[in-house]
Formats: sequence, C-alpha cells, structure tokens
Amino acid sequence: MTQPKLLMTRVLSPAVIERARRDYDLDLNESDHIMGADELAARCQGKDAALITLTERFTAEVIAKLPPSLRILATYSVGYDHIDLAAAKARGIRVANTPDAVTVATAEIAMLLILGSARRAPEGERLLKEKQWRGWQPMQLIGRRLDGKRLGILGMGKIGQALAKRARAFDMEVHYYNRRRCSPAEEQGAIYHASFDSLLAVSDVLSINAPSTPETRGCLNAVALAKLPPGAIVVNTARGDLVNDDDLIAALKSGQVSYAGLDVYKGEPDINPGYYELENVFLLPHMGTSVIEARNEMGFAALDNIDAVLAGREPPFAVV
Repeated sequence: MTQPKLLMTRVLSPAVIERARRDYDLDLNESDHIMGADELAARCQGKDAALITLTERFTAEVIAKLPPSLRILATYSVGYDHIDLAAAKARGIRVANTPDAVTVATAEIAMLLILGSARRAPEGERLLKEKQWRGWQPMQLIGRRLDGKRLGILGMGKIGQALAKRARAFDMEVHYYNRRRCSPAEEQGAIYHASFDSLLAVSDVLSINAPSTPETRGCLNAVALAKLPPGAIVVNTARGDLVNDDDLIAALKSGQVSYAGLDVYKGEPDINPGYYELENVFLLPHMGTSVIEARNEMGFAALDNIDAVLAGREPPFAVV
C-alpha cells in the first residue's frame, strides 16, 4: 500500500520522526535549514501534507504555488501568524496547530523570567562569570520578593491560566485582561479588567501571553509602558511583535520599567541591539517550549492533525 507523502520542514524530536517515517513517505529537511519561498513551494510538490514550523513563511504567494494534492499545513506551534489563512482557505487547504502541547512549558519559562528579573539573576551570574564578585554585601543586587505583588496577565488563555496557577504558589495577586472574561473556574480568583489600560495601572509585573493579531501587535508601546506602576517588571513569552522594542528599551533606561524578561523578539534571531547594552534584561533565545515533553507532544499533535485530515476526519486542532 502506498503511503501518503509528507514534508517535514525541520528536524523534530526522534520520537516524532520515527512515527512520521512509520506512517508516511517522509521528506525530511535533514540539514534543518530554514527554507525560503521557492524551496518551500518546490518541496511541497507531490505531497499530501506538510508538517511546518514557525520559521517557514507560508505567504499567499507560496500558497498559490502549492500542489492540488496538498491537503493540510500542520504547524508545530500555537501561533499561526506565519501562514496566510485566507489564502489557505481559498485553496481548500486545512491549517491546524498544537495549542495544548506548549502550555506547561511556556508557563514555566514565564515564571523563570519573572523570578530571574525580580531577583536580578542575570546580573548575579555575570558578576560571577566575569570574576568580579568580591563576596557578600548587605546591599548587593537588591531585588524584590514576589509575594503580594500584582501580576498582570495580558491574554488569559491556557498559558495565561497555567502561569496564574504558578504565580499563586508565590502568593502573587493575579489580574488579567482578555478578549472575553473567563469563567469562575478558569479565573480561580483572578481579577478581571475590562481594558488593557486598567490592567496596566495595577501590574507590578506584566506578563504578555496574548496571540499576535492586528489588534495586539505593538500594543506594549511608550503610551502603554507609561501607564505601568514605576519600576514594573515586563515579561514576554508570546510573540515579539507585541512589543515596541525602542519604547521598551527607553523605559528600561529611564527606570519606568525596572527589568524585562524576554524569550521572544520581533525579527528574531536579529533582535534589537539595544537590548545587549542593558544590564536590566533577562534574555532567553526563544526556548519557552524547549523541553522534550513539549517537543514530543507538539509533534504528535501535528501528526494527529495530519492523520485526521488524510483520513477524511476533522483535525483535533483545526484553525482553517
């Protein structure tokens, strides 16, 4: 029996590749390079499905060149802003994502950034590695405790709720702004704000957990940052384009924002060089989901989506 043909655009975990080889005629990008538009269109020829990642841009131009045989783009991510959904829908190509697999890992990295920023961990590490530490001092690298602080969560979806759960263990007071108010079971005592401005005003720590949409892109700008309590901490584990980098850098220099913990960046990996000049930033290289449990779950969820579409069923995590 002939197996369906699958393109896998990046090298994923061994368990995911093993399952894909078992069930499909797999075309794997063995060199793990980022494919451009022409190569993407060429490698999709003759394929029934493509398991893609956020590093590939499926624009309207690329989608127009996809073969009639291609039935699904299964993205190995929660976000799907790298895919022109309207173009895919017009071509009758299904799009599906992996929203559940990344929840715990991303919430954990957000908590790491909050803790590291509050306790100035990056500066402490640099002090040791640069052999500048001269021993304990009463007022050295004074940070702040988290108990009693107000955590503002922009985007109270699954990741936001998972972060709230972890923040409560540190006795933080949880506030949130979302497109819709959560149910009492989802809120777990978190305080709802009807506007982003209202959330900003109370956020000693602001965590960005919202998707990238036309409404959210650039939402954390100079105007928004000025509405935070002076000396607030800002953490972003969502998408880099929600933040105006120049405005955040200016706020970090002025002290309006005391610390920023960032795992995602606009234009990554070519991030704003202004961040490299600052001491009061905790920078991670987009590693929020970099645990093997999440990587396996993401790959299996993407394959579940592909399995379903090629069998004529509704994919578990349909976007289009």
